[in-house]
Amino acid sequence: MSSTLAAPAAHSASHAAPATRRYLTCPPTFFTVRYRINPWMEPDEAVDVDRAVRQWRRLRDQLVELGHHVTVMTPDPDLPDLVFAANGGIAVGDKALVPRFRHPERQAESAVYAAALRELGIAEIRPAQHVNEGEGDFLLTGARFLAGTGQRSDPAAVDEVAEFFDIEVVPLTLVDPRFYHLDTALARLRPDLVAYWPGAFDRRSQGVLQDLFPDAILADEADAAALALNMVSDGTTAIMTPGRPALGAAIAERGLTVVEIGTDELRKSGGGAKCCVLEHHPLSAVAAPS
Repeated sequence: MSSTLAAPAAHSASHAAPATRRYLTCPPTFFTVRYRINPWMEPDEAVDVDRAVRQWRRLRDQLVELGHHVTVMTPDPDLPDLVFAANGGIAVGDKALVPRFRHPERQAESAVYAAALRELGIAEIRPAQHVNEGEGDFLLTGARFLAGTGQRSDPAAVDEVAEFFDIEVVPLTLVDPRFYHLDTALARLRPDLVAYWPGAFDRRSQGVLQDLFPDAILADEADAAALALNMVSDGTTAIMTPGRPALGAAIAERGLTVVEIGTDELRKSGGGAKCCVLEHHPLSAVAAPS
């Protein structure tokens, strides 16, 4: 089920309604755990596909209800992880970089995502030369990308992304295998606000995040272990997993509305709400934090 936690009125009033976002997503029609490429995946654990589809539909419907444009891809029975569309690339304006997956089990997804990005009308689509797992590891935050390396995406992908998009990229090193993509350990709430668990990062990266976001929300390990940081935010509403009331309250206190939607079936493969959507950012999104 889904529920809504409203932000205090004094905080809500200070932020304008979000611009329409454009999201790409894929239903988990053929979702299963048939291999193990992260610590969350247990191939012997049963998966309830119908339940996964219901959870995905609630997420999609919530995004539409918020006024956003959602493009739905056609699922492929040979690609059970296609539902995790955040890994499908990085898309800003008329450019997109298609992922180069680290594990062979997911490499066939790249061509499918390239076709989907082409259908969005993106003119320049380029395959990544270095291992780069898309928006799962590269989160556009104001005038810069935050980049997660150390688990999946190669450090060399940082320079490739910066050069291709002509946008600053700040590298962060992930050190805990449970948090194999940046979006499992850090949530972009607004250009000037993130939530993260410090223990997922090395000491240098913790210092970088403290400098960039001195007002960040610091989650605890239990929040991170529930994949509660794998959330979708349009700057006004944050969609997150239920069951982490302190984290939800901290986000609401910063002026966002928190909507709770269960994605625990998809968590069997290490995914949550953010894993399920790839955002096509307009060039206007590349702006300095306010």
